[in-house]
Amino acid sequence: MIDPESYNQLRSEISERLKEDRNLLDQLRDEIRPLQGSVRRIQPRNTTAISLVGTDGGNNKIQYDPFLIQLVRVVDSSNNEYCLEAITPSTKISQLSAKQFLDDGTPATALGKMMAYLGVDRLDQLSHMISDNEDSNKPISPSWVQVYREIVEWAILFNIVRETKFGTDTLIVFDGLLRSKVFAKDNFKKYLTGIEEGIDKHKKDRRKIFIVGFAKHSKVLTRYRLAMHLEHILTTDYPAFVEIPRDIETKAYIWSEYARGDDADIGTGEINKFVGGKMFFVKFGNRSRDPIWPIDIFLPQIGEAPAIIGYLLADAVSGFPVPFYPLCLQKAHENAALVDFDYDILQDHIFNGLRNVLGNEGSVIDITRMQDADPARLRY
Repeated sequence: MIDPESYNQLRSEISERLKEDRNLLDQLRDEIRPLQGSVRRIQPRNTTAISLVGTDGGNNKIQYDPFLIQLVRVVDSSNNEYCLEAITPSTKISQLSAKQFLDDGTPATALGKMMAYLGVDRLDQLSHMISDNEDSNKPISPSWVQVYREIVEWAILFNIVRETKFGTDTLIVFDGLLRSKVFAKDNFKKYLTGIEEGIDKHKKDRRKIFIVGFAKHSKVLTRYRLAMHLEHILTTDYPAFVEIPRDIETKAYIWSEYARGDDADIGTGEINKFVGGKMFFVKFGNRSRDPIWPIDIFLPQIGEAPAIIGYLLADAVSGFPVPFYPLCLQKAHENAALVDFDYDILQDHIFNGLRNVLGNEGSVIDITRMQDADPARLRY
């Protein structure tokens, strides 16, 4: 614990630093103040809303897993399961790539269909963050598994937009902003073109498909949250939204290209490789302190932003247990979550698999199973 004298010293130093940095807050207020005149009221509209969510790999509760098995699972708000597979960091990229196609080269999975459209047949061609791991002497980074999980989610969205037959106009809520740095070269640019082609195809069938990315947080909102409250932006007594200019986004991100869309001309001729949406801040509640959420609207649909946000409002006002958070997204999260019982079954599968691998030495598994995996926790 910090002793009382140290607290007094700490309080004094914090106050001094804040006084010195006050000009930074004034600068943020100057940057955000022009948005006061751009806040618009959300007019509610009704349509079908669905959402996709991948199981959170960072919430793995398996206690004994020497091979670091990860589940890749994607479901939607109606509990339709689109992908379920188990991989480890040592899974061969070549084998995982081949799994996406049949022997004759026909795509066998949603990821395979997306890869075929993009003109690649290997995962290391699809993403620069996935490297060939055939050489067993090289150290293996487990981070590629998370990249693979994200790519699968993008592939499921791609497949749904291009192949699903929709009975009504539909709003698809993607879990996260519509931007990504995991695609190699201009693959994400081609991906966005494929999404737009799918939407245009539905238009011919008189079906409107809207895509919005919904994030729980954003570096842009984190940077300007206090300044927005001080400048009374989105503190209305009715649901409202405001479009965020690209220059404000750029100041919040370390990599400026993560804020560069097709709608921003920077004069260099460099194409947009990472951004598929235009950012808006939305407040679905009718109180001044209701939560503000960052969203991305698919770039070709910016002109329909008021209507799209109105559709999103109709879904968000029914949000439970988190108020003013899209209900379809909460349902998808609930369906994707692995509860304790799921992990117990998965743990048993791991133990049984290890017994089979070890053969006569399988009894060691039962000994290690009874050992406390975290004896140091007793110190608390």
